[in-house]
Parts: sequence; C-alpha cells; structure tokens
Amino acid sequence: MSETSGAYITREGAKRLQDELARLLAHDRAKIVTEVADAAAQGDRSENAEYIYGKKKLREIDRRIHWLTKRLETITVVEPREVVAGVVFFGAYVEVEDESGARTTYRIVGEDEIDLDHGCVSYRSPLGRAVLRRRIGDTVLLVRPSGQVELRIVAVRY
Repeated sequence: MSETSGAYITREGAKRLQDELARLLAHDRAKIVTEVADAAAQGDRSENAEYIYGKKKLREIDRRIHWLTKRLETITVVEPREVVAGVVFFGAYVEVEDESGARTTYRIVGEDEIDLDHGCVSYRSPLGRAVLRRRIGDTVLLVRPSGQVELRIVAVRY
C-alpha cells in the first residue's frame, strides 16, 4: 500500500459508508425536506426557527451526501489476500501484550474506520505502522506522548 494511492478501507467499512449514504438519501433527507416545506408553509421564513433549523440541517445532510459520494469513488477496498499465518496486514485483528502483561486487541483499518472505543486504529497511526508486516512473537516499540512502551504481538487473526 503506497501513501499516494488514496485511502484504504476494509469491506465492512465500505459497507458502513454505503449504508449511511443510502440512509441519508432514502430517509433522512426526505424527512427534512418535508419538515422544511411544512415550516415554509407557515409564513414568514425570516423568523421561523423550524424553517431556519431545517434548512441548516438540510445543508449538513447534503454536505455529508456529497462527501460520502466522493469518498466512495476514491477509496480502495482492501481484501485480505493470501494471508500469511501470524503476519499483520491491513484488516487484521492484532492482540498485543505490554510490559506489564496487559493484553489489548486492535484492528488495523483505514482512516475512515477509526474507532478507538472498539479498538480500530489506522494503519497510518503509530501503532498501525509499528505492527504492520510483523509476526506473532515480534516485539515492537511504540512511542506515545506518555513515553515509549514495548508491545509483543501475541495473536493475529482476520
């Protein structure tokens, strides 16, 4: 994966973006358009909070639809090809153990899928860069603001 070839995403991540776009187009936007039309029918639009808020919400939805459409045109879905057993590639779930023996599992994903609450980190993040192409048993040095920590890769799955 070269840095200039665009954004990478897992199949699941691409589906989430497609589902969001479909929901915005089929449901959310239509609902807001109806609300704005109803508010406009009430008369003076300059002091009509429902109309003003509705138009603002409609602009936000349209902006998101535009962004999602363009993003889906430019992203590259990465499928796990020939997975080499125990080697970390894009899309892998990686279990690491720190110096104190605490274990944490992360998934290496694209930038549009980052979700730290669920352990999804970008392949471009310091952790992602440290573990990519490493094997079970390898120890990597992760530099973080609070200092360096050694992490040992204990499991890899796809």
